[in-house]
Amino acid sequence: MAGEGFRSALEQADDRIVAGRAMDGDVAAFAVLVRRYTPMMRAYTQRMLNASADVDDIVQETFVTAWQRFSELDDPGKVKSWLMRIVSRKAVDRIRALRPVLDVDDIEQEAPAHSAPARVVEARAGIEALGAALQELPAAQRECWVLREMGGYSYEEIAEELEISVSTARGLLARARKFMIVRMEAWR
Repeated sequence: MAGEGFRSALEQADDRIVAGRAMDGDVAAFAVLVRRYTPMMRAYTQRMLNASADVDDIVQETFVTAWQRFSELDDPGKVKSWLMRIVSRKAVDRIRALRPVLDVDDIEQEAPAHSAPARVVEARAGIEALGAALQELPAAQRECWVLREMGGYSYEEIAEELEISVSTARGLLARARKFMIVRMEAWR
């Protein structure tokens, strides 16, 4: 009868007391921790492993590890988070172990489309055509177009850079855009 009262008191004790006794080698206290945290650890592991059959094994391995490493627990009051870190690591290790391993040498990968020879030639030709079209623009229109389209400048920044009014910058840019649209139509 006295043993049942002790067990009940141990069940009611806070984590600091129960974990402290378990750290001292008290198997009954350790059993309390197992009963207290197994449901939470199982639920967590089931979510991690998508309800895998390995859940109970991982929880059991966690308690074995905890029993062996109790000396590493700095604060017995934090036994819950300590156990959850252990179970989390074990679940992640299991996920990694189950993940298929592919040998890079077994995978044939196509060259990226942007670096295929035909695409490179096409891109270079487009850049040359753009350069030629820009050279046909009057200097002021070309400067506005380059600052806006390539430099990302605002109308106000273009006006300030070229020392012109904002309305002049808008007009020059509108004419340059119209010319470039017509000239680069084949590259659309």
